[in-house]
Amino acid sequence: MKKKSPVILLQISNFASGLGNSIVMITIPWLILERTDSPAFAGLVAAISAIPGILVSPIGGWLVDHIGRRAVSIGADLLSSLSVAAFPIVAMTFGLSNLSILLIAVAGAVFDPAGYTARKTMLPDVATASDVDLDRLNGIHEGFMGVSWVFGPAIGAGLIASVGSINSFWIAASLFVIAALSIALLRIGNAGKESREKAISAGQETDARIRMGVKALWDDKLLRTLSIAILIIAAVYLPTESVVLPTYFEDINNPAGLGLVISALAGGSAVGAFGYGWISARIQRRTLMRMIMIGSSLSIVPMAFLPPLPILMAAGFLLGLAWGPYSPLLNTLVQQRVPADLHGRVFGVQTAVFYAAPPLGMVLAGLSVENYGVQFTYAILAGVLSITSIFVLLTKSLRSKF
Repeated sequence: MKKKSPVILLQISNFASGLGNSIVMITIPWLILERTDSPAFAGLVAAISAIPGILVSPIGGWLVDHIGRRAVSIGADLLSSLSVAAFPIVAMTFGLSNLSILLIAVAGAVFDPAGYTARKTMLPDVATASDVDLDRLNGIHEGFMGVSWVFGPAIGAGLIASVGSINSFWIAASLFVIAALSIALLRIGNAGKESREKAISAGQETDARIRMGVKALWDDKLLRTLSIAILIIAAVYLPTESVVLPTYFEDINNPAGLGLVISALAGGSAVGAFGYGWISARIQRRTLMRMIMIGSSLSIVPMAFLPPLPILMAAGFLLGLAWGPYSPLLNTLVQQRVPADLHGRVFGVQTAVFYAAPPLGMVLAGLSVENYGVQFTYAILAGVLSITSIFVLLTKSLRSKF
């Protein structure tokens, strides 16, 4: 049991942070729609909140590589807790306005990417310390993140219905504290530091600049293609969770339905992620990537028609199941193809890429929902995602063995 304690502590932090974020993700748009009844403003807040991730993620990755992964992870989670608690604190003191909601949401988004990146860079050392296969651990890590998003939206919806949207933020804030404490107890090696020191002792030059993360990704054709794929798919998919589905369920006054659908998506993703270690040992990675892209495209189409709740949940589960292995696969590729002392910067750049495109998609989705309705907007987003997946499959780097 002691040998597995690094895995347990890292996953407690991973799960608690994911649970807190998923509660916040469902609570902020609900709070906005309660107070303004404006999907466009909900989309604007979601979009602007994504901007800090673009700017801060590479810096967070640099901090991870040069200050320390544990310090960055702990600090990021404690600051996230403070920013989430600001919602009820401001509500009790000055009262929440549209501007204050926007400012707090943006402040909170500054800290999450650094903590997320820091935990990813710990995976190889946790695998070594616990004698766990790295592929399997990547699947476990992303699986627990998925599980947190299974329970988080449902818990968030339950909290909204029972104690109200404002008080829900206290629970999320406490979860970030738990995440920080778990990492504070974690004791593992530091492959990044060892890699840098080994290079220096061998007389090799090490480049400490942030841009080395970009260079490492761009020089590797496969990682470049997969990172671009994340950017495009995130741009057309994330607005469905942050704008389209919240608006639909708020219109029919069914917060529980929203929580169930997002939980179904996350449940499928968790199963797919947990299964990655088993799948990767049995099929080629390029075959798995084809399954991910095709499965995601086929699953989102029925969701766009907004069928009855059970069918919507089933399609959401299949979409999550198809997409689930993507993140652990990408993690493994970075860990195996990039030097350890660059992991923070590379993961930081990938996180920035993930944040880069969704803001425009969220704003456009919010405007489209207000002017053309939920179903029309969802159909357009599903179509764009499907077409993008086809083009990604046709790229040369995905046709070669990797």
